[in-house]
Amino acid sequence: MNKLNFHNNKTMQDRRCVCVFLPNDDTLNVIVNVKTLCQELLVQVCDLLRLKDCHLFGLSVIQNNEHIYMELDQKLSKYCPKEWKREASKGIDQFGPPMIIHFRAQYYVENGRLISDRVARYYYYWHLRKQVLLSQCIQREEAYFLLAAFALQADLGNFKRNKHFGKYFEPEAYFPPWVITKRGREYILRHIPNMHKDQFALTASEAHLKYIKECAQLDDVTVHYYRLYKDKKEVEASLTLGLTLRGIQIFQNVGSVRQLLYDFPWTNVGKLVFVGKKFEILPDGLPSARKLIYYTGCPIRSRHLLQLLSNSHRLYMNLQPVLKQVRRLEENEGDCQRLNIASSRQSRNIQNNRGYVT
Repeated sequence: MNKLNFHNNKTMQDRRCVCVFLPNDDTLNVIVNVKTLCQELLVQVCDLLRLKDCHLFGLSVIQNNEHIYMELDQKLSKYCPKEWKREASKGIDQFGPPMIIHFRAQYYVENGRLISDRVARYYYYWHLRKQVLLSQCIQREEAYFLLAAFALQADLGNFKRNKHFGKYFEPEAYFPPWVITKRGREYILRHIPNMHKDQFALTASEAHLKYIKECAQLDDVTVHYYRLYKDKKEVEASLTLGLTLRGIQIFQNVGSVRQLLYDFPWTNVGKLVFVGKKFEILPDGLPSARKLIYYTGCPIRSRHLLQLLSNSHRLYMNLQPVLKQVRRLEENEGDCQRLNIASSRQSRNIQNNRGYVT
């Protein structure tokens, strides 16, 4: 009788463990082959999540505090630590430390109705939840309270007086730290319940839609940030590139604050060029149009940014006709709602005039 030796079995030696972090803080532990393609892992993750529409999502690894999105036609081993690639499986359920990968939104949309799959919309919502905690839109403080109300309705359902009182939620899970510091936890816990109550009858899916739409109005939520250098000799990056759902922004780093230098909508970006470490933006149709030259630090980052920017631009342009249809649909729905409200008021007025209502 042959004895299976895991140390000599090629199939087992090539197996590795991957830990996939999800936007809602859950994790998936997946066993893969060391030669697995990133596309294969993404499909496997989406299957496990029962997520049918994954075109807005990607897999990323964190390098120097930046999310680097994987090229789907590349092998996982391109992004893995050297130890992970060398560490052979010692048998069933005996693997070395897992490779850490993040499943998150890679591309942003202005309206959640563009995400037809509710599971995809759920994870997109949770990605935005994490982004909101990092947001710094000081002039839009009221937006964070509205977002918290939508989120509580999505997470907990309708407000119930006998259940939702006191500290029935943690402000830190819904607000950026600066809002909590400014207003205080007690202020938030005292005022948010009424706003939560105002969302009565909204389904979780409808609350997700409202949350997504409101997030798109904040300047720093639906954005990916990446370091840029003014010249080849810079050691610390003095610039930041912001990839928004509507275009490209360039910021000057002043301490921990980003000061906006340029804001290019996709319609005004004529050409993007990456040559080695060099990154060039050629604005299109602007009176003071000139070539802007920056540096990414290394050719690998240049390739990553070029692909991310190009795909984001293509998706934005492709979605514009659909977005127009969605807006018309919402306008028609709004007209119907206003008509229903007006009809109800008119009915009440008629009843009052006839003495049916005292």
